[in-house]
Amino acid sequence: MRVTVVSADGLGEAARAAVRAASLAPLLRRCGATLEVPARASLSVRLTDDAELAQLNTRFRGVEAPTDVLAFPTEEPGHVGDLAISVERALGQAEDGVAELRLLAVHGLLHCLGHDHADADGAAAMTAESRRLLPGQAVPDLEPGED
Repeated sequence: MRVTVVSADGLGEAARAAVRAASLAPLLRRCGATLEVPARASLSVRLTDDAELAQLNTRFRGVEAPTDVLAFPTEEPGHVGDLAISVERALGQAEDGVAELRLLAVHGLLHCLGHDHADADGAAAMTAESRRLLPGQAVPDLEPGED
């Protein structure tokens, strides 16, 4: 899977350092291979801040609040979808911001591939898949409907 990662201009140095350490493009390519996503398929990732995620959340979900990750799956041939991740929120909501960025990226990828956690079975399946894709990293149990 081809992965394009774009960082917003306004990210501070600490955020940029965390983004570099997270190595999201290689992680997502590896996850795509594990999940048997076609090698020529593409995924776009936008790394930004709470303000931009709040705007996107309002525009696309009708929720006037920031969030940590938004996934925009697509049925466009050869394109898995687009992710938007608030680096600001990732660094603020977890002790290990780099691990949190990695978890949010995998979470968004799984949503783009049709996974959901609206019910208990879906939440358990998505948690298990995240743990398989992030071996050695703590992955909390998803709560049904949580997002």
